[in-house]
Amino acid sequence: MDLQAYRNVDGVWVNKIFHEDILRSAISYKPHPGDIFVASYPKCGTTWTQFLVLSILNRGETPKTPVDFMLASPFLELMGAEAAEKMVRPGPIKTHLPFHKVPFSSEAKYIYATRNPYDVCVSFYYHVVGFTPKSVEDASFGRFHELFISGRVNFGDYFDHLLSWYEHRDLPNILCFTFEDMKKDTTSWTLKVADFLGEQYGIELRKDPALLHKVVSASSKENVNQVFSGERAFLKNLLSLPPEKAIKSLEVQRMFVAEMPEMHEHKQFVRKGVVGDWKTHFTPVQIDKTKAWINEKTRRSDVMQLWKNADLP
Repeated sequence: MDLQAYRNVDGVWVNKIFHEDILRSAISYKPHPGDIFVASYPKCGTTWTQFLVLSILNRGETPKTPVDFMLASPFLELMGAEAAEKMVRPGPIKTHLPFHKVPFSSEAKYIYATRNPYDVCVSFYYHVVGFTPKSVEDASFGRFHELFISGRVNFGDYFDHLLSWYEHRDLPNILCFTFEDMKKDTTSWTLKVADFLGEQYGIELRKDPALLHKVVSASSKENVNQVFSGERAFLKNLLSLPPEKAIKSLEVQRMFVAEMPEMHEHKQFVRKGVVGDWKTHFTPVQIDKTKAWINEKTRRSDVMQLWKNADLP
């Protein structure tokens, strides 16, 4: 909600925590054959999907600390191409880049998670408020909602991002799903993701129900929150890696993190992870404004059919 903390870097609207050189290295990264990308607009189930992919690849085992998680599944825009080059494969690379900015290769695989715009707005608000200095007096949901529907938040406009991927959803190396569908039938979608990663993963999970249960449990909200103790403390830990694990590109962020001012109250990493939380936050006026924004952005697309059964306004 602190607009002075944002700027445009080569067509990507981001907070200053994303260093320009690192972000540019992310955009110019050349995917390896077999690379796996977990792509999404922020707060659409990205971390859940990362944990799920890691769990499938590692027979229900996931990293136990935030730093180990980020090394196993690096955030490309934050950590740069260097982190993707150094990671242990196979493993997922996280990105919030729109399709036209993401490093794309027909030899890589892309899992795109999305979520209805009302719940994204609420979840994004609680994420952003934890990175908003207390010097910013208006840290209300109403203020954030106005910024959200105008695209003045991290990674820009929600629909510009979603539509950039939705238009390519039929490519054979892209798998798209909604947060809502994954919540409704986690087991079935876990199998679909496993099949997409490689036929052998789906076969193994179908043969071993106990392993399937372990894989699903390893990506649960409870496990994610147990791993993460808070993003700001986690980022400081990430910048203090031992030499053999250090990511040189993150050194440029040491000063930024060290000088972070006191922030507004920060919620746990995954606050609720539910469908329909928007109903306790949106006023009738905000609903009307959101509907008008949705109608304008999607007038040439059927993308909102993804949530035809989601009980949206």
